[in-house]
This record gives sequence, structure tokens and C-alpha cells, in this order.
Amino acid sequence: MRIGIIGTGGIAKTAHIPQYIAAGADVVAVMNRTRERGEAVAEQFGIKRVYETVEEMLVTEQLDAVSVCTPNALHKAQVIAALEAGCHVLCEKPPAISAREANEMLEAARKAERTLHYGFHYRHRSDTQLLKRMIDAGELGHVYAATALALRRRGIPGWGVFTDKELQGGGALLDIGVHMLDLALYLMDYPKPVDVIGHVGQYLGTRPGVGLMGDWDAEAFSVEDTARAMVTFDNGASLFLDASFMANVEAADTMRVELRGTMGGASLFPLQLHTEEHGALFDKSPAHLTLQDPYTSQIRTFLEACRHEPSYLQAEQAVTLHTIIDRIYAQA
Repeated sequence: MRIGIIGTGGIAKTAHIPQYIAAGADVVAVMNRTRERGEAVAEQFGIKRVYETVEEMLVTEQLDAVSVCTPNALHKAQVIAALEAGCHVLCEKPPAISAREANEMLEAARKAERTLHYGFHYRHRSDTQLLKRMIDAGELGHVYAATALALRRRGIPGWGVFTDKELQGGGALLDIGVHMLDLALYLMDYPKPVDVIGHVGQYLGTRPGVGLMGDWDAEAFSVEDTARAMVTFDNGASLFLDASFMANVEAADTMRVELRGTMGGASLFPLQLHTEEHGALFDKSPAHLTLQDPYTSQIRTFLEACRHEPSYLQAEQAVTLHTIIDRIYAQA
């Protein structure tokens, strides 16, 4: 397959390009609005052609698929352009910056009859996949409650555009909270949200301080550093979300999902099961689990999907995901 890369930042260099190459796909072109950066990445990976616009790359190259690795606000236009050019698309998270945009991307995929996947790599971890198989087999029963945590003690990225609302659309919720929110919903089989109570705010990011991920520009900080929400669903389940770039907590970084079911409970990360068996309570964890690189699995899953009937499931789930996020932001 002939692959094009839109955006040559960190996620493209560390995940998408090397994993495509490892999977045997042919990365033939990269696009970056700053040509020197695009040329540096092309030279690093032996990619032949560099473009400064998406349109030029799509018109010139006969591409089978495209990875979109650019700031959030650019996703919709670039994804739709690639779909209309006949490409399957893998777009980095978050899918968009609103449910309206996510729905437009879904409709474009359906119209083009091309697969549209999103870069939620936590879905592809070995422990996540094991737990998903167990849930689908009914071992937890009805999952009626979930908790999704994405907390950093002092973790505002000191690079990139993560603190720029115009380019990112949001802060802690759209950058890290979206990972655990998607993961919890994925494990719950993406129920339909009914009510959302949410809150976002700026509490610590607008003043200088200790940065565990580099120094940030507090004066230019225009996104939320904290987001919290409670969501109820049409199947009687509920979910609590807590996301923060900067929280006065003990751990430097916490990415965690907890599930409660009528037959048992589970938590990630690490994977643990909580059950009642034969009149006793058990906490269980795998004695051995063959690990896989989640980005390897993500890229290979996408490439395999491109070889079959178009897949719209992830694009449909993205609309549900952004519907929840929109409601959280609307209450800010």
C-alpha cells in the first residue's frame, strides 16, 4: 500500500511512519507546511517526496491511505480532503474539535466508501484487548459504572501547540482525557449518552510553576487544565471522568479506567479483576501476558481494515465521543 503522512511531528516520527514501514507498507510522501521539517523527516526514513500542502500531495501521488498527524483544528479539513481523494484515513486523536465536525467526517467516509480510523492506541494494548475479550464473553456481567482518570501532577507539555485553544480546540480534556474516556466507552461497547454534567476550568496553568514535561508559557495558556464530568447512558450505566494537566496529587502521571459489573469488576492499568467466587472475594491479575506495541497493532489493524469492506464504526463512535465532550465544554 502507498501511504502519505500529513504532519511530521513527534507522533508521526515515533509511531506512524516507523510502524507503516515495519508492516511492509510503502510510505511514499510526507506533507509539512514547513518544508525543512518535512525534508528532515523524509531524509530520516528514506521517503522520496515532500510536499507543503495537502492538496498538492493528494493530486500528485496515487495514495491508498493517509495518516493525519496535525493539530486538532486541522483534522476535519485534511481528513475530508484525503477521503475525497479516494484514500483510507487514520487520523490521530482527538477525532475533531466538535461533534458536528466528527459527523461531517463520518459522512465523508461513507460517501467516499473508505475506512476512517482514529489514533486511540490504548485500545490496542495487550491488557486492554484481554479485558475486552473477557467483557464480551460476559465475565463482568452488565458493566453499570466506569471511572476514567487522566491526571498529571505537573504535566503541561512544554512543546508543541497543546496550550493553544485556536489550534487544539481544548486542553486536558481533548489531549489526555479523551484517551481514557474513549477507552472506558470502548470497553462498555459505546452506550448512548443521555445526560452529561461537566465542568472545565483554569486553575494552575495560567501561572508559572514547576513543569515535569518542560516549561510552558503561562501567559499564552488558553485551554483548560482541568475537566470533570458525570455521564449517564441509555442502558442504565454511568461514567465519571477526571482529567487534568496539573493536579495537586501524589502520582506524576495516572492513566486509569475502572469498571464495575454485576458479575465482577476490573481496572486498567495494571489489569486486575475483582470477583466473588465460591463464597470468597478474589483480586486476580494475569500471571503472564504477551505484550505488544500498541502502535504496531494500531497500524496493522488499520492496514488490514483497508483491505476489506469500508469500516465506519470508529467514525460513528467518534460522534458519540464528541457529543459528550461538547456537552462538557458547553457547561464551562
